[in-house]
Amino acid sequence: MEFRKVTRKKAKIRLGLSAVSGEGKTYSAILIAKGMTDDLSKVAIIDTENGSADLYEHLGDYNVVPLSAPYTPEKYIEAIKFCESKGIEVIIIDSITHEWDGKGGILEISNSMEGNSYTNWAKITPRHQSFIDAILQSTCHVITTVRRKQDYEMTTNSKGKLVPQKVGLKEVTRDGFEYELTLNLELDTKHNASVSKDRTGLFAGKPDFVPSEETGKKILEWCESGLDVIQQIKDAIENLANCDTVDELKMFRDSLPTYVIESLDFKTKATDRFNEITKPATA
Repeated sequence: MEFRKVTRKKAKIRLGLSAVSGEGKTYSAILIAKGMTDDLSKVAIIDTENGSADLYEHLGDYNVVPLSAPYTPEKYIEAIKFCESKGIEVIIIDSITHEWDGKGGILEISNSMEGNSYTNWAKITPRHQSFIDAILQSTCHVITTVRRKQDYEMTTNSKGKLVPQKVGLKEVTRDGFEYELTLNLELDTKHNASVSKDRTGLFAGKPDFVPSEETGKKILEWCESGLDVIQQIKDAIENLANCDTVDELKMFRDSLPTYVIESLDFKTKATDRFNEITKPATA
């Protein structure tokens, strides 16, 4: 166990957009993606909304991956991997609601299972978590949209009777998804976005705004402002050739950040260089 200096690395955004049906989630997501890429051919929409992605063809030549029922976690994961394999830069998942509360989604899977619900959820939860992991671990920027609906809770009225009471709008997905995101925006009926979570510091504490291409440019700039870890590792591997003794190799290793030292590529090349340095000279 050891300390290391805090370092912000380059990142892929995990952005959530939520609103009630018809309030601009898809349109806003496309505009943000366009700002991030300046080329919509590098954007793919995983569309579960009955072709709604095709309504905005005038914005540019983006790609659409239609997804139909059953909306299993595995189907979403397959679509994400497909987009990654095609060199897509920004994936828009429109929407993730169906994975949770759609035909063939997690809730329907649970309701169709017999036996103990606790045992059943122990089987279902890993499937949902694999879907979340596919989003978090994607090599692409990922924008997710999610529907919101009126939520109620049972309260006691003045006559002592239990009655339903409105308590606000709730995202239709598993509780806690927002905490996995880098940035989460809630759209109102006029398409204004308010921030419910912001790790970027770009929008928190500022007035509501209408998402645009400029929003995407700001997000991309933040993502690119960190260290390029892959390039750091490549540079470190190249500089191993300048180490001609074990002491030089050790001093060079100690000068590097932990995340470079612990990378598999650097470990392998450093071991190779050590073996070259210590190899007995042949007559």
